[in-house]
Amino acid sequence: MGTVPTTEKGRQTRRRIVDAALQVVAEQGAAGASLDEVGARAPASRSQLYHYFDDKNDLLRAVAEATNDVVLDGQQPLFDDLGTWAGLVRWTDTIVALQWARHGEGGCPIANLLGQLGERDDPIREVLASGFDRWEEQIRAGLAAMVSSGELRPDTDVAWLATSTLASLQGGLVLTQARRDPLAVRQALDGALALVSHYRCGDHPAGGRP
Repeated sequence: MGTVPTTEKGRQTRRRIVDAALQVVAEQGAAGASLDEVGARAPASRSQLYHYFDDKNDLLRAVAEATNDVVLDGQQPLFDDLGTWAGLVRWTDTIVALQWARHGEGGCPIANLLGQLGERDDPIREVLASGFDRWEEQIRAGLAAMVSSGELRPDTDVAWLATSTLASLQGGLVLTQARRDPLAVRQALDGALALVSHYRCGDHPAGGRP
């Protein structure tokens, strides 16, 4: 592991390098990303790169961590509202709208990086797995809040539903990316909503939409 910066200037330099690496990996893939290109975009010298990162794999681990943060931090306002049925539906609608805006391109950045690096670098796989864990925990916490408020039945298995919902999302994103058709993620998330809706209490009918 490279040197951990202790000054604000050092932290800014490291962030700049990681941001540049994120761009290069997104455009050229992890295998095609070169340290020279990262340094040129940062901009940062070779000595700076090796000051903060031991080697390319060390930099890619930082890219994996940053990828997790970009994906999850971007959803935080929606996560904060997941404790209601309306908030859960709004989260799915926002994801689908983003895929329409992107014409089905891009997929999930965490899953994309996992496909490139997960089988050859276990530490990077673990970093990316932690991103999925954080994502799943946000969904689980929202479902648990719905149980506490009475929107979902007390016997709801929120851990199981959270895993199922995230799996539906990821599968839908893969099909959307492959087909360039956001309808796939819409249908996958509607299936997840339909499953959750079976645990709704009182006058709430079963179904995928509110």
